[in-house]
Amino acid sequence: MRYISHDHISQAVKIAVIKANILLPDDILAALQLAAENESNSRGRMFLNILLENAAIAKKEKMALCQDTGMVSAHIELGQEVKIVGGSLEGAVNTGVKAGYEEGFFRKSIVKDPFIRINTSDNTPAIIHTRIEEGKHFRITVLPKGAGSENMGQLTMLKPSQGIEGVKDFILQVVKTAGANACPPLVVGVGIGGNLDQAAYLGKQALMRPINILHESPEIAALEEEMLLRINALGIGPQGMGGSTTALGININTFPTHIACLPVAVVLGCHCTRRASIEL
Repeated sequence: MRYISHDHISQAVKIAVIKANILLPDDILAALQLAAENESNSRGRMFLNILLENAAIAKKEKMALCQDTGMVSAHIELGQEVKIVGGSLEGAVNTGVKAGYEEGFFRKSIVKDPFIRINTSDNTPAIIHTRIEEGKHFRITVLPKGAGSENMGQLTMLKPSQGIEGVKDFILQVVKTAGANACPPLVVGVGIGGNLDQAAYLGKQALMRPINILHESPEIAALEEEMLLRINALGIGPQGMGGSTTALGININTFPTHIACLPVAVVLGCHCTRRASIEL
């Protein structure tokens, strides 16, 4: 049995949320740089260079990449031989989020109730997903996701007969509907299969995978490559101002499903899709 303290976890979460809000992930930064080099539309290229400048300033000044520092979802891989001592896992995560948002001077955006919209004043509670696995490891990935891109996500329950072409059409429809509102260039996360709630979770999980790593299945990897080309052919471009860079990448996750179901969720990440992982 391995013991990890509540305080150790909360400190790790604090570090992770600060890092995620300030530093653009390496794979996304590299994709932005490549896009700026290859973008043929002058306005699109100008906006890409502005986004790169923004990332450089955020890193240098230790400031948030975006004023919307989001709602934190925490994805935890917990070895079943790990015991948390000194408090609960949920309490540790929320303590870390609170401390990170205070120390980083990040905007607090969470309200206590969907209808009685009083701010919690510390950006908690976080949304916590925990996967129990074999072993003694503890890994946490935080995704602080802003409302601009989150509001543009969609989920549908297709008929199985609609098949892969129905999935492709839905992905394109979601990106078209989002237009400039999701703050492109986008990172597109797609969840296919499971049930209604699992599809949404798969789509959010897809944003955790670096966009320079294709799916392990050759068929799904080919679908990712095809859909990235088709999304960028829409011409929405950086910040919706036109160009060939509407998305930096698309990651697709799948899961077994019912014989009568074909759930599909499209979760959009903005140009600064933020994530950070820490292992204890």
